[in-house]
Amino acid sequence: MQHDEVIWQVIRHNHCSFMTKIVTGNFCRNPYNVTGICNRSSCPLANSRYATIRDHDGVFYLYMKTIERAHMPNKLWERVKLPRNYEKALEIIDKHLMYWPKFLVHKTKQRLTKMTQYRIRMRKLQLKVREKIMTVPRKTKKREARREEKAEKAAILDKSIEKELLERLKKGVYGDIYNYPVKEYNKVLEMEGLQAASEGEEEEDEEEPEIEYVEGYDELEEEEDIEDFGSFGMDDSLKDSVDDDEEIDADDRTNVKKLRRGSGSGLGKNNRDDSSAHLKKKARVLVEVEHEDTGKRQEALH
Repeated sequence: MQHDEVIWQVIRHNHCSFMTKIVTGNFCRNPYNVTGICNRSSCPLANSRYATIRDHDGVFYLYMKTIERAHMPNKLWERVKLPRNYEKALEIIDKHLMYWPKFLVHKTKQRLTKMTQYRIRMRKLQLKVREKIMTVPRKTKKREARREEKAEKAAILDKSIEKELLERLKKGVYGDIYNYPVKEYNKVLEMEGLQAASEGEEEEDEEEPEIEYVEGYDELEEEEDIEDFGSFGMDDSLKDSVDDDEEIDADDRTNVKKLRRGSGSGLGKNNRDDSSAHLKKKARVLVEVEHEDTGKRQEALH
């Protein structure tokens, strides 16, 4: 038969493996203790009727112990899962601890409040990005450094050996080799091709750009210029005939220019080429003059 007062006297004055004594007071390390303080009202061993809250992987459970199950250690504690909602969890505690001592009900609710607060803080800390400091042993660091040095030396030695063998092969020291690996042979050819291409690009960059000359005017423009300035190459007889017609109005002169241009544009391509070639050789000029009285045209060729 269990007697709470006898158990407390033995635990308090003799020995308790869960009790921790420090300067500020005595504390209890039992996981079922509702307050964490070692006293008569908070001790889970010296109270036949006891209730507390425990956390299992982020889920809270209400644990309850009664005197009726004291003879069954495997069924000593009854637990009830609490919802994540704080208000609903308080309602469940009030429902299951309706006729329990007020001190125990108050301490249970207080423990639920503290555990809910630290669960919220844990979530906030998990969402934050933190730098994780990783320690590297000194022996491991030295071993990796030595391995890197050996690998670098081996790579330099392999490259020098390969270069020397290629030079000897080009000079013909080994003679004709018929069983030379095809893969290495193609690799050497590709390297030589890349080197030749890079040298050709450098030579192209070093060459100066060529200078070209382009014609400034077309043949048609030259013909029009020659026709416009054709009067400067006329004979004295043509000049006299032109002097006689100086009384022509400005409108007639514009008509003369239009006729002159129209006659030039009406020629075919072959005639243009022939006339341009003939003009270049003999400086031939065609002048058309329209008289107001007779309406006849005079053609002067020079």
